[in-house]
Amino acid sequence: MVSDGSQLERLQKLIAQHGLASRREAETWILQGRVTVNGQPAYLGQRADLRCDQVAIDNRPLKPDSRPPSHYLLLHKPLGMVCTCYDPEGRPTILDALPRRLRDLGLHPVGRLDVYSTGALLMSNDGDFTHRLTHPKHDIAKVYRVHLEGTLSPQALASWRQGVQLNGKLTRPAQVKKVSRPDAYSSVLEITLWEGRNRQIRRMAAIFGHRVISLHRLAVGSVWLGDLACGDYRSLSKEEIQALLSKHHPTL
Repeated sequence: MVSDGSQLERLQKLIAQHGLASRREAETWILQGRVTVNGQPAYLGQRADLRCDQVAIDNRPLKPDSRPPSHYLLLHKPLGMVCTCYDPEGRPTILDALPRRLRDLGLHPVGRLDVYSTGALLMSNDGDFTHRLTHPKHDIAKVYRVHLEGTLSPQALASWRQGVQLNGKLTRPAQVKKVSRPDAYSSVLEITLWEGRNRQIRRMAAIFGHRVISLHRLAVGSVWLGDLACGDYRSLSKEEIQALLSKHHPTL
């Protein structure tokens, strides 16, 4: 059968739609040679039609009717867990926080929290959902409670709000407010960011000469952690999913 082109999709999107990985992870699989199309190694940018092309990952065929039901979860990430589905160093991953019945559904993190951070983490096996929420054009707010060593000066506070240079690129303006000062040697901030560079808060704090003692994410968009216990999870409501996707819809 020859495709008429109407069902051609990029490989990373097909893989993500089947809940096997995020699009970014799927691209890595393609580069690693784990993906084939009709028996030949796949390449980035390649498109396929599952009605007539045989796409396989690690020699396991991707079937048109094998897409699992979509799941959308909020997890209270514990300290010490890595935000991946597999860690070559053998450290506990966020999948270890889920019951066994959910571990084989292709759930993956929507965004990241580093191993030393805790709090609100979205997970899903819907690749389009993940793509939309992690796309640079999707301005989704993330709220953090940050415990700093030392007291942030008014000048540093103003600079943090306006943006600072990280690797030659100015960070976007942020909301930064002092929540409390537990003692004379540390302070607590509530920070709202609209971007997610690697270890951004820790790196910005270091620029001002402060070490982050703890970093806890309170919310992703309109989804708040609330009283969800550490290590627990819950499903997102339809209203929460719609709210997360409503602000911006980048090109898929």
